[in-house]
Amino acid sequence: MKFAGSIEFSVIERTDDRVVSEMPIQAGVKNPFGVVQAGAILWFADVTATVLVMGIAQVSEGMKGFPLAITLNANFIGNQTDGMFTCISSFVKRGHTVSIVRTLVYGANEKLIADVTTNHVLTK
Repeated sequence: MKFAGSIEFSVIERTDDRVVSEMPIQAGVKNPFGVVQAGAILWFADVTATVLVMGIAQVSEGMKGFPLAITLNANFIGNQTDGMFTCISSFVKRGHTVSIVRTLVYGANEKLIADVTTNHVLTK
């Protein structure tokens, strides 16, 4: 068996305290039931949270200080078959070594899709 997918999203707002992203629901993120696969939702939330923790730093391979996720806790509440998901990440705790981020993923009509908490440690 062979599986393939494609995930794409855009950061639409980025401040010191919050990052907002949008992900279109396309065939590449759907499961066989026609809704967004849980891993795609988690990836969307994790990367949005990582962008928040990174601040103004630019990503480069092997970079120092990359905020590596060490814990992910996800509660999936809903799903949908088309449209757009919006992700909002904000700090629970901004630390020098470990930061905690809460990310909420919303669907149509601001329906809560997922509530994700991630812990990130800065690599050395």
